[in-house]
Amino acid sequence: MEVKIQQPVEQQVSDTIMVEPTKKEKFKKIKKTIISQKYLQTMALFGVVWMFIFNYIPMYGLIIAFKEYSIIKTVSEAPWVGLMQFKEFLQDENFWIVLKNTLGISLIKLIIGFPLPIIFALLLNELTSMKLKKAVQTISYLPHFISWVVLGGILTTWLADIGVINDILLGLGLISERTNFLAEPDNFWAIVILSDIWKELGWSAIIYLAAIAGVSPELYESSTIDGANRFQKMWHVTLPSIRPTITILFILAVSGVLNSNFDQILILRNSLNESASNVIDIYVYQMGLQNARYSYATAVGLLKAIIAFILLLSANKIVKKLNGTSLF
Repeated sequence: MEVKIQQPVEQQVSDTIMVEPTKKEKFKKIKKTIISQKYLQTMALFGVVWMFIFNYIPMYGLIIAFKEYSIIKTVSEAPWVGLMQFKEFLQDENFWIVLKNTLGISLIKLIIGFPLPIIFALLLNELTSMKLKKAVQTISYLPHFISWVVLGGILTTWLADIGVINDILLGLGLISERTNFLAEPDNFWAIVILSDIWKELGWSAIIYLAAIAGVSPELYESSTIDGANRFQKMWHVTLPSIRPTITILFILAVSGVLNSNFDQILILRNSLNESASNVIDIYVYQMGLQNARYSYATAVGLLKAIIAFILLLSANKIVKKLNGTSLF
């Protein structure tokens, strides 16, 4: 008869404890991984170098926000003025106008423009004809590839008093006389928001379509057995499955609420709609490049970046508490 000797409990526990690798062993493992992926790592290295040169080295220039900088002096020679540039912006008579326009356009874009790509992706996913689905998707994201310089010129022509929009509205009897829509400040926000949605709707929906493609077919099969219709599947299966994607994009959208589409607004604005089109990005452009107030423009841009960072952290924390999904 074979007799098995029971090991002491201490010995059993010690056998199950994994030995932590030393720093030398970790370094060897990392080195081995890098060597095995040398071509991929080399490609990634160029991206890191590019980011360091163009994203991190220029950050040294942020110190001019706390100085009175002029082009006849170097950055180190410019005198320190502390928070004077920030105080001047907060006391500027244009501050509330710029803030109102920026927040107004951005918040309406967020409220209307954020859910529309989700709805569009859900509806597009319900199309049974693959040819029709591909055709609709191609047509919808085609405007994304048109530059705002080109698209802005087209819109300016369409919205002029002799443009096609006036022809259509006159033909339908919705207006009694021709008008230049871009000359009216009250129309500017609507034009900017609608044109941005038209341009980016299809492209923004691609991310959600990719997330929907990853939903397990077994979930739809189970819901079909339970008697769910297509709308119920969309609401109870598809939407909960892509919730993490929606959450991440929503956090990023909230953090960028102070960002306006600079190219779009610069192309569509004019002296007649200036009261509705003067946003923070345009204001920084005017102060920095047109008026050569480099320190003041840098201070405004830095303040906007700080607020955006606070919004990112706040949105991330709130969303994490609500549904347990977050960016970090």
